[in-house]
Amino acid sequence: MDQKSAVEQEAGDIFCPPRKLRRSIYLLPSMFTVGNMFAGFFALVATLNGHYQSAAIAIGIAVVLDGLDGRVARMANACSDFGLQLDSLADVISFGIAPAVLIYAWGFTELGNFARLSAFVFLICGAMRLARFNIQNKNLKSFAGLPIPAAAGYVAATVHIFGDPVDASWFPYYLVAITYLLSLLMVSTIRYPAMKQLNLGRGKSHLTILAIAFVVAGVFFYSEQVLMAIAGVYVASGLVLKAAQLIRRKGHEPTRVSARR
Repeated sequence: MDQKSAVEQEAGDIFCPPRKLRRSIYLLPSMFTVGNMFAGFFALVATLNGHYQSAAIAIGIAVVLDGLDGRVARMANACSDFGLQLDSLADVISFGIAPAVLIYAWGFTELGNFARLSAFVFLICGAMRLARFNIQNKNLKSFAGLPIPAAAGYVAATVHIFGDPVDASWFPYYLVAITYLLSLLMVSTIRYPAMKQLNLGRGKSHLTILAIAFVVAGVFFYSEQVLMAIAGVYVASGLVLKAAQLIRRKGHEPTRVSARR
């Protein structure tokens, strides 16, 4: 009887993970979130020390970690309210405060109070975007408004590709315009595709692997151009989809009027 109990206990340990293992699984997504937060903190420190390229790279790393923590949580079935709140706080630091301070210190400090206001508008719009996301249904195929990691990624990609601000009188105003555009897109209702709906295991896996290999190689050899292109395409995708939707809607209006007649 004791031998049977021992066998059952061993089988239970194999097929039912011990409590410590389950706790470790729940901690795994939080480790990526903490890494995201540290990258945002590092970006702030680098910006204050004048190391703008390092700050931009740190924000880019935070974007990657932010995408991984959610995917890992869903794969491990380890989603929790605590993880959601921690992720939001990390996002405020890494994608709100860090890029706002970076674009201000790097690009348009000479504009004075207007520059400070512009950076703060980016921060508050990003915080509002996060608050709206937290109260929405999480199983969405698209986002309402530009996700804050994408806005921060665009700022980081801009700093990364230019290196030093362009020595021209119009450049600070260009950066201000970009800052306000990103801010407005974050609080808008324009739909943006959700990256969590991307299933890498679906379809022709060899083509997926080839595409990923091309992207990784492009980032490695031409990081400035490739990252700027990725950020720009995603920011523009919502505007393009919205324009296409309006065009289709206008195309159906004459048909409806004719049907009524």
